[in-house]
Amino acid sequence: MIALVQITRIFQVGDARVKALDDVQLNITAGEYVSIMGPSGSGKSTLLNILGLLDRPDSGVYQLEGVDTTDLTDRQQAHVRRHKIGFIFQFFHLIPRLTAAENVELPLTLAGVEARERKQRVADTLGRVGLQERARHRPDQLSGGQRQRVAIARAIVMQPPMILADEPTGNLDRASGLEVIQTIEDLNREGMTIVMVTHDPALGRRTARQVRMADGRVMSDERNPP
Repeated sequence: MIALVQITRIFQVGDARVKALDDVQLNITAGEYVSIMGPSGSGKSTLLNILGLLDRPDSGVYQLEGVDTTDLTDRQQAHVRRHKIGFIFQFFHLIPRLTAAENVELPLTLAGVEARERKQRVADTLGRVGLQERARHRPDQLSGGQRQRVAIARAIVMQPPMILADEPTGNLDRASGLEVIQTIEDLNREGMTIVMVTHDPALGRRTARQVRMADGRVMSDERNPP
């Protein structure tokens, strides 16, 4: 599903050129559950941004489902993001004035999905994450765990084959974090590819595969015991 070949990303910081990613090679097959781990500044977030087509590498090739995304125009990349990739962030990024259902509906509206289909897909998706009874609540009326599950519903409502999660439990208490990670793992069991950046060793051990980074390089790539 994902093939990264000699990916390099360089940032100019003052007079210095910093290699955020240095000749990264990585392959992820459809349906995998992968954690990306490493210290701050190791390149995890830059890698996730490349995978999510939020940034472009300076050199190398990123193929997603056999398509070389590095040659796509900005408009073409936006189309791929909308239909192929769901994002889950640490701080939810919900729109405060919208209800849970309206937040989940937003990607469908932007994609031009007809109103009746939008309403049905939103209801079905909120049901998948156990929030059908909170559909009319705004984010400030929800707990942190519920807000993150709304964010998960928004990420999957377009039915993308891949989810990119950036510290999805980092802003939650232990109990809420466990509920969220179990929801993410349910999606993986249904066949969705999950790539998750985390600092939490316990979460890393839950994934099928751990990729460890340092200084912009992949230092290890190991499968966890079942």
